[in-house]
Amino acid sequence: MAKRNIYKYDFKLGNKILHSGITNDMERREKEHQIGWPSGHIVQVGNRTTRKAAEDWEDSKHKTITPKQK
Repeated sequence: MAKRNIYKYDFKLGNKILHSGITNDMERREKEHQIGWPSGHIVQVGNRTTRKAAEDWEDSKHKTITPKQK
């Protein structure tokens, strides 16, 4: 059975989601994001999950984002 040690998260500035991703260390990842956005914060999405399930979630999140029109 695969380990459920991966977190899905949204990095937010106020109520705006700046980035969604996956990590195995929420504190470290939040500090990394805060280099660019010091007042931002991480919010865990759902429960810990397997790497495969987290990668599938991440792929589906990125497919819903469309580039801005010129």
